[in-house]
Amino acid sequence: MSPAKGQPDVVQRLDTLYEFERAPVTEDKLEPPSYFAGLFSGEHVAATEFVIGALLVSFGASATDIVVGLFLGNLLAVLSWTFVCAPIAVETRLTLYWYLRRIAGPGVTLLYNLCNAVMYCVLAGAMITVSASAVRLPFGIPAQTKWYPEDLRFVIVVLVVGAVVVTLAILGFKRLAQFAVVCSPWMVLMFVAGAVVMLPTLAAVLPDGRIHGLADLWTIANRTIWRGASEHASGGLGFWHVVAFAWICNLAMHVGLSDMAIFRFARRPSYGLLSAFGMYVGHYLAWICAGIMGAAAAFVTRTPLSQLDSGDVANQALGAAGALAVVIAGWTTANPTLYRAGLALQVVTGWPRWVVTLVAGAVTTLMACSPFVFTRLLDFVGVYGLLLMPVGAIVFVEHWIFPKIGLTPFWASRKGLTVSWPALVAWLGSVAIAVAAWQGGVVHLFFLALPVWILTAVLYTTLAALAGAREPLPQEAAATATAAEIPPVTAPASPPGPRTAAWRAAGLVTLASLLALVALPFRVFAAGTAEWATRLAGYKTVAIALTVVYFVAGTIWMSENEKRRAGRHG
Repeated sequence: MSPAKGQPDVVQRLDTLYEFERAPVTEDKLEPPSYFAGLFSGEHVAATEFVIGALLVSFGASATDIVVGLFLGNLLAVLSWTFVCAPIAVETRLTLYWYLRRIAGPGVTLLYNLCNAVMYCVLAGAMITVSASAVRLPFGIPAQTKWYPEDLRFVIVVLVVGAVVVTLAILGFKRLAQFAVVCSPWMVLMFVAGAVVMLPTLAAVLPDGRIHGLADLWTIANRTIWRGASEHASGGLGFWHVVAFAWICNLAMHVGLSDMAIFRFARRPSYGLLSAFGMYVGHYLAWICAGIMGAAAAFVTRTPLSQLDSGDVANQALGAAGALAVVIAGWTTANPTLYRAGLALQVVTGWPRWVVTLVAGAVTTLMACSPFVFTRLLDFVGVYGLLLMPVGAIVFVEHWIFPKIGLTPFWASRKGLTVSWPALVAWLGSVAIAVAAWQGGVVHLFFLALPVWILTAVLYTTLAALAGAREPLPQEAAATATAAEIPPVTAPASPPGPRTAAWRAAGLVTLASLLALVALPFRVFAAGTAEWATRLAGYKTVAIALTVVYFVAGTIWMSENEKRRAGRHG
């Protein structure tokens, strides 16, 4: 059926989803802090947390390594976003994928963006696979723990989940942030609730089988969950391994500057501190809770942890609400990841962002049908960070260091170079040296990031000086975007509208449902051995009902809040 006369068709509507792919974000499009807090919470309270939390258990980390090491490593990540990534993003208002073109030329940008897009598509595919691990449960599809799919029904589930992820990624930054703001508080509570209700199953190591305080919790943590290197054949992960992993887990995004795509919408660099919502509410708390749930699920089912997927673990602890948590956690991570991939490919192709995101999403969904990534997730996040991070070092040096040491910023563009060979050599050379050191057993993968960053920075500065960066050069013809590429700034927004009755009522219901979801698990926790299973079954039923109430009320609240922000009354 054709659109009515005068009405735009679907393609025309999608073409209006402009996201400043090749131009600085304008002042009127900057977003409030809550969007960044919600986006980071949503992206980093993710389906992968179920996988990583379980892997940290099975890889032999100790309780001290986890509690202290993860705290320090995540602090390093927050500081990296705040002092490395956000300042460049706010000053330029550009994506890395376009800013790099001025620094390294279109040839290097093409190669980087293709690598970036492929790696992000693989990571997004892992999120879709993990989400599908929960959707499979009602259909009786077995866990997919091999690198290839073993059931055609699982493939169908992946295709459906992937379609939802791609649709949300196409809608752009604002819709991703709104989705995350609604989902994040609930997802955090699901991780906490799952850990609380499952802890009593691990209390058999205590004298009376009951948990009475923090000392008992610490005993359980050391003896039944994170039991140290002695439990792992290869020696396990030590304290500094855990610190380094927590930092490099998002290396490409903070030190590698990929999250310029996010922070170009921030009003000031201090918004980088909001990444703490992802690192501490997400990685720190969620990995610990996922480790507890994984160890407990393995104990209850008498199944090795390696044979349980995320859906199994969450369902064992929280029933249908847990399965839904895995699905939504996968979406909230896959969505911004695929969004970044679309931005990278948009620069390469010149197509509208929605078109390249659709194509990338289709490829990503097909990759997700083979659950090979999440089985080696710790290694994968280290490799993809190591591959992409050196480009961030090059951009950092040219943006901040070159003006201070007398070198000419954007010298490659000013000379009209298609390929900046110093950037290419510094990037690929440092990666090659790093891979040789890793494969040769000289340095563990997790410890390569800092030396590779320093090596890249020194190499690039030296080679650029030799290649012409010391020369005084004319300004490049088009430093950013042409005026035609930048939409006009709209008029100042209207003052916020009134707090309507619907806004107040929806907010109260949302808050009440969250409080109930976090309070009721402690009733299960306090149950004796004879009553635990009965109370857990009851909580699972109540949890899914409260979840439905939460999302209905939360969606209404978000809708009303957006009307208020836009100054729309009634």
